[in-house]
This record gives sequence, structure tokens and C-alpha cells, in this order.
Amino acid sequence: MKKPGIKKAGAKPAKKPAPKTSAPKPKAKTTSRGMSEAEYKKIALTLPGTLEGTSYGKPSILVVKKFLTRLRAEDNSLVLIVGSIDERDMLLEADPATFHITDHYKDYPAVLARLDRIDAATLRSMLERRWRTIAPKKLIKELEAK
Repeated sequence: MKKPGIKKAGAKPAKKPAPKTSAPKPKAKTTSRGMSEAEYKKIALTLPGTLEGTSYGKPSILVVKKFLTRLRAEDNSLVLIVGSIDERDMLLEADPATFHITDHYKDYPAVLARLDRIDAATLRSMLERRWRTIAPKKLIKELEAK
């Protein structure tokens, strides 16, 4: 049995740990996924004619009194209307970490997007597509002029 601290004759000395360098560690990569409620509102409210209002008693973003989107406080997800149930199902299959639905939305062309997972470019694209289907022609021309 070996006793701690006693070395056997002819044993190699233990290697010393490498000295720590003062070189800075590489920064962790930042991701563009996920956003805050303020960031989501900023994106939604940049579309012409959008304003904060209510839909079915819930705070929402509207375009000329028509529903554009809202944040579901229950699960911190955005309600996004899409072109069809097939499109919704494709989103659910392609990125289930970001997109989901509840039983309430199963028969509607709507998908829920987790706010902490969706990236700004995807949200902007999805909102603009919906906005173009409900906005008056005058507002669409205004956006295209920008």
C-alpha cells in the first residue's frame, strides 16, 4: 500500500499544470434568436397603420382595427396568422422548438411562436406577409415607398 506523499525510487516527477495565460478568452457567439416584448412591439409597430389595441379583450397589435398579432402571456408566445393550415403545419414540423399551437388554434391558420426563440428577421417577414393581406392599399403603397 502506498502512503501519500512518499515517492517510489525512480518514479517520474508529476507534471506541473501549464501556467495560465492572460490572453483573453474568445467571446461566446451571440445569437440573433429570441427577443424581448419591447423588441417584438418595435418590429410590429414599424409597419404603417399599426397601433396597440385589443382583440377579444387581450392587448394586441392591430392594422385599421384588424388583428395583426398579440403576445400570449400564458406561454410568452406570439399569435401569428399564416396563409394556410398547411403552411402552419410545415412551420410546426420544421422548427418545433420555435413554433407550436394549442387546441384553440388547431382549426385556424395560426401558429404560436415562442418569443425567446423567434429571430427578428423571421418575425418581421411573417408580420409583413399578414400585414399585406389586411392593410388598405394606401398603406401598402406607403410601405413600398420607403
